[in-house]
Amino acid sequence: MRDDRPAPAPVPVRLDGLDVARCVAFVGMVIVNFRIAMGAGEDGSGIIAMLAGALEGRAAALFVVLAGIGLGLATKPGLDHHRTVLTTVRRALFLMIVGLLNTLIFDADILHYYAVYFLLAVFCLNVPNRILIGLILLVNVVFVALLLTLNYDAGWDWKTYVYADFWSSTGFVRNLFFNGWHPVFPWFGFLLFGILLSRLRLSDPGTQVRLIIVGATGLILAEAVSAGLQALVASDPELLEVVTTAPVPPTPLYSIAGMSAAALVLGLCLRGAGVLGWLGLVAVLAPAGRQTLTLYIAHILIGMGTLEALGLLGGQSPPVAMLAALVFCALSIVYALAWSRVARHGPVELVMRRLAR
Repeated sequence: MRDDRPAPAPVPVRLDGLDVARCVAFVGMVIVNFRIAMGAGEDGSGIIAMLAGALEGRAAALFVVLAGIGLGLATKPGLDHHRTVLTTVRRALFLMIVGLLNTLIFDADILHYYAVYFLLAVFCLNVPNRILIGLILLVNVVFVALLLTLNYDAGWDWKTYVYADFWSSTGFVRNLFFNGWHPVFPWFGFLLFGILLSRLRLSDPGTQVRLIIVGATGLILAEAVSAGLQALVASDPELLEVVTTAPVPPTPLYSIAGMSAAALVLGLCLRGAGVLGWLGLVAVLAPAGRQTLTLYIAHILIGMGTLEALGLLGGQSPPVAMLAALVFCALSIVYALAWSRVARHGPVELVMRRLAR
C-alpha cells in the first residue's frame, strides 16, 4: 500500500456489496445482543452456541470498519473538506445524544462510542496511509499500556454486565476510552482501518479477491497464534485472558482477528454482489443495509421490548436465542424493503442527515 494517500477510486454507482455487508453486520449484532439479553451466553456447547460466540465482537467490528469506509468514500478530492468535517461533527453529536439515551435502556450501546470515533476521524480524513497505519498500531499499544497499568475490571459487575459508575465523570471516561464494550482504545482502530480500505479500488475484482485472501489468512494466523499462546499460559488465568481473540479485553490479537474478519466478509460481499443480484437477493438485503441505524435502535426498543413482554429475557437456550434473532432480522429486512419504496434512507437516518446539513 502506498505511503501517500491515493485519490479514492471513482465510484459511479453505489457498491451494492457494501450494503449487503452492512446487512450481514446487522444480523450478526442482533444474534450477539439477543444471545446476551436472553441469557444464552453461558452455555458454550453446540454448533449454534459456537456460531453465536464466533460472531461476538466480529459483527460490531465489521460495523465500525464499514462506517470508516463510508466516511472515507465521502471524502473525495474536489469536495468541500470543511463541509465534510462539519457534517461529520454534527452526525457525531447526533449519535452521542441518541446513544446516551439508548444507554438508559441497553447498557451495551455502541452509538455513543461511534460519536467519539467520528469526532476523532475528522483529523484523519486526509492523512497519508502510513500515518493511518501508525495510528492503528498506536491505539492498540495504548490499550495494552492501559491494561498493564489500570484495573480493567473497575466499574464492572461481570455477573450482571452492569457498569456501576457509568454516569460519573471518572466512570464515563474510563468506560469510553478503556474498559467499556467498545472503547476508543483500541476500537477507533477499526474506523481507521475502514478509512484505509476506502482508498482501495473496492469495485475492482482483483482487490476483492485480495481482501478475501488477506482477511482469511490474517484470521487464521490470529487464531493459530492465540491457540499457541493459550497452550503456553494455560496455568495462568490472568495471562490466558489477554492472549485470546475474544473482544473482552480487546487485545491486539482481537484487533487483528476483527480487522481480518471484516476484510474477509467485505471481500466476499463485494465479490458475491453480482451473483446475489442475479438471484434477486441484493434488492432484498440492500435496503436493510442502508437503514442499519434505524434497525439497530429498533432491535433494542422493539426486539428486546418484545422479548421482555414475552418473558424471554434471561434463562434461554442458544437455539431459542438464535431463532428469536433470525425472526427479528427477517422481519427487519421485510420492513426495510417496504420502507425503501417510500424513502431511500431509514427514518432515523433521514433525521440525522437533515440535522447534519
